[in-house]
Amino acid sequence: MTYLNLFLAFFRSGMLGYGGGPSSIPLVHKEVVGKYKWMNDEEFGDVLALGNTLPGPIATKMAGYIGYRVAGILGLFIALLATILPTIILMILLLTSLREFKDQPWVQGMTKGVIPVVAVMLAVLTWQFFDSSKKGLGLKLSLLHIFAGVVLLQFLGVHPGIIIGALLAFALFGPLKGKNKQTVNVREGEKTG
Repeated sequence: MTYLNLFLAFFRSGMLGYGGGPSSIPLVHKEVVGKYKWMNDEEFGDVLALGNTLPGPIATKMAGYIGYRVAGILGLFIALLATILPTIILMILLLTSLREFKDQPWVQGMTKGVIPVVAVMLAVLTWQFFDSSKKGLGLKLSLLHIFAGVVLLQFLGVHPGIIIGALLAFALFGPLKGKNKQTVNVREGEKTG
């Protein structure tokens, strides 16, 4: 049953993720976190952040990792297949017929009509990540990260992978407040004791 659920979750995301990886992320989130509860929001955010630092399409990276985490090697292959299968099928079917209809107003209207829906899905996911960030970092530090991210990405043109890599490195090797306080308290206790 797990294999079937994996296939269905990623097939639905792949089938409805119109416009590529970014538009499928909220759909994957809905399946993985909302419906099947294979991970929580924080874990999903970690997978998304790490996936953005690696080369290649985000949808397949996330599918591979989540599939492996849920059901091992076979789960990895099932999730990957389910992610790419809709694209393969639709590319073959649509490209053969779309060539004839691409200049039709209804085709162009359909493409333009999907963009606002994808924008809303990404906005909802962004809000969920911000809410999760507030709980973990606090409001001020979360807003500082958002401001710094906008400046670095939009105005300075820094690659997102570099920013995420730097934040991961800081999280791994940066000062840990809790451990430092415990060490100071232990040392002060040794001096007075």
